[in-house]
Amino acid sequence: MRNYIGLIHKDSESDFGVSFPDFPGLVTAGTSLDDARDMAEEALALHIEGLIEDGDAIPEPSTLEAIMSNTENRDGVAILVALKTEAKRAVRVNVTLPEDVLQQIDAFAEAHGLTRSGFIARAAKREIEAAAA
Repeated sequence: MRNYIGLIHKDSESDFGVSFPDFPGLVTAGTSLDDARDMAEEALALHIEGLIEDGDAIPEPSTLEAIMSNTENRDGVAILVALKTEAKRAVRVNVTLPEDVLQQIDAFAEAHGLTRSGFIARAAKREIEAAAA
């Protein structure tokens, strides 16, 4: 299992944010430190799954020294985030959606550092889990 470095950021009026220097644009947050760690693991796994589905390369984890040598990263607290996903074979599917829904999906996914596939997979998993509860 690989570990990536996440950087926790906390302002006085904000939740605990987590960013990933190895994946620019991938950010998540939690209301508590534990919640932020859980969200970081989920976000990382979904992002990697999206990269796999899209056929994109998965970068090797950077070292702490390499990440902290960038002065922009020094305002965050480094944590190790375990990649809790197995490289699963991606299956391409053809889905028909209303154009406005697709635009909303794309806008939300981009704003949250996800791919379209990653967002749809995440939303489907949440619906399935909610129905099972």
